[in-house]
Amino acid sequence: MAKSTPADGAIPIGEALDNAKMSKLHVTFWFLGGLGIMLDGFDFFIIGVANPLIKEDLGASSVETGLISTAAIVGAFVGATFLGPLGDRLGRQRIFRYDLVMFVIFSVACMFAWDVPSLIVARFLLGIAIGLDYPIAASFLAEILPKKNRGRWLVSAFSLQAVGMLLGAIVGVVILLALPYDTSWRWMLGFGIVPALIIILLRRKVPESPRWLAENGQEDQAVAVTTQLTGISTYVSKKDQKTPTRTPEGLRSLFQPALFKKGMRRRTIFTAVPWFLMDIATYGVGIFTPTLLAAFAIAGPNSSGIADDIAATEGTAALDVFLVLGFVAAIFLVEKLGRIRLQLGGFVFMSVGLLVLALASALPGGGGQHLILVFGGFAIFNFFMNAGPNATTYALPAEVFPSEIRAAGHGFAAGMAKLGAALGVFLFPILLDSIEQWMLLSGLAVVCLIGFVVTLVYQIEPAGKSLDEVSGRKAGALAAKVD
Repeated sequence: MAKSTPADGAIPIGEALDNAKMSKLHVTFWFLGGLGIMLDGFDFFIIGVANPLIKEDLGASSVETGLISTAAIVGAFVGATFLGPLGDRLGRQRIFRYDLVMFVIFSVACMFAWDVPSLIVARFLLGIAIGLDYPIAASFLAEILPKKNRGRWLVSAFSLQAVGMLLGAIVGVVILLALPYDTSWRWMLGFGIVPALIIILLRRKVPESPRWLAENGQEDQAVAVTTQLTGISTYVSKKDQKTPTRTPEGLRSLFQPALFKKGMRRRTIFTAVPWFLMDIATYGVGIFTPTLLAAFAIAGPNSSGIADDIAATEGTAALDVFLVLGFVAAIFLVEKLGRIRLQLGGFVFMSVGLLVLALASALPGGGGQHLILVFGGFAIFNFFMNAGPNATTYALPAEVFPSEIRAAGHGFAAGMAKLGAALGVFLFPILLDSIEQWMLLSGLAVVCLIGFVVTLVYQIEPAGKSLDEVSGRKAGALAAKVD
């Protein structure tokens, strides 16, 4: 394996990467790394628009509709949790080459699904590709970004999810207006192929993470990439190299017991549990926002069919503006206030937004007679979700785990999040048919408050710290409050 020889005046690559100034090359790699998140946002939105059309065209029951919506999320759980660790073993760049190819293949399969079971299988396989991109992109970005604005750029990458959702809103409305009602859902689910192919071509320019190269004995390559990013002379120090550990072989390598050992348990709980709880509410409410708006009589008393779907989609798109504003707030505040304050405040106000919606639903006449409360509740929920935990839960796992298990740690946290999302999406339509809306929305508010408590107890604040320090290389500075 290639070894680097320190030159006069050279500094360790970890120090060089942490203290570098953001360059055009950083921004280019950031953009290409984060574009996969845009596809997740697109798919997240478009399946909510397509669901009523699929239900009518394929005759799907409420349970089958829940399974169609949940399939991709369950696939993302598998991709992030069990395949994410491959990024630690094989490298970030190699996985980047393949996950979106899978996305394209299975998007085509969704377009040509002939019945409900075939669509569920195609959606599940599509989800694996989406889930796999989460830990790989986050690990790569955290490892190249300077510490001064690392949180801001990680949050900015995740904010591309909102761009994908807005793209989904535009595509949904245009296709509904331009194409036959019974086949339009196929074009909605297949449209993601276009941006995915573009991203695949652009990502060929992305190099391997220099930290991963250094930890895996490819020191010359690590120095070359670091020099390309920072413009200064560097070398691989002992701190940049992987701490010797016994590496699991075969399928056992896809599960990381190190995440549950003393010293790492706190980090695993801190990153996985709040993300799990947040996604129960986020996906449960978000993916069925068009359905909720229709139930709240947004479409009007005399409309039906495609008019309902267009009106609810347009209403959802209007509310999604607050998702973008929330991300903007997170980008500007994440370094000033820190990840923890944003996450704590976000959980509290998500609960407030849900309780406002519950109140609107419980008042005489229901939400249809109190549309100001309905839009206010959705606006509060959407804004503070993205200004808080939806942004921070993505960034934190990429920062608090050591490099040798960073993709595994982020993958586990993202996988637990997708598990929560699957529960929210599957149970939400069933519960809507079984209990009062205000009861369901109040229950989701309680879920958000539990996320607040877990964050408060297990918190680790990365703001202003080097990646090595916050990720446990200097563990004494981060003694666990709870083990």
